[in-house]
Amino acid sequence: MKKVFIMTMALTALVLAASGARAQGGAKQGPAVTRDADLEKDSLHNLEVARHYFKLKKAYVAALERCEEIIAGNPGFSKIDEVLFMAGESSLNLADGRGKQKSSLYLIHEGDNKRTLKPDEFRDLARDYLSQLVNSYPNSTFRAEATNDLQALGGAKPKDSKQ
Repeated sequence: MKKVFIMTMALTALVLAASGARAQGGAKQGPAVTRDADLEKDSLHNLEVARHYFKLKKAYVAALERCEEIIAGNPGFSKIDEVLFMAGESSLNLADGRGKQKSSLYLIHEGDNKRTLKPDEFRDLARDYLSQLVNSYPNSTFRAEATNDLQALGGAKPKDSKQ
């Protein structure tokens, strides 16, 4: 009886140890990131609207402005790589005069003055966004296309460069 009890206890300890080791298997993915649920939901909505402007409407000014709103308000957004890619692609399209909106609708506020960007400035803006994507998100599904677009812009800017 004593032998059966000891065997049962040993078997129980073995099972518990094995399940504890299995529970640690998720550690390969890195630490969990805590995100504000409301901010994440708002950013996701803005991303969906930006996708609509970008893909369906070809409204690159509107898409770029939505992306910039996400970047400024929630830089830790779970889909920030897609936001950076769309901002870069929108900027490239505006530099080339593509889309249904004129690039002059995109305004930069410098103090009390407002001005529009020239094509070279849109390309530089695109290079900033795409470089940030390539440098900061090496596992992004958008990285290959961003790298390809960056070749025509002189390559990615270094990480410590202004982005």
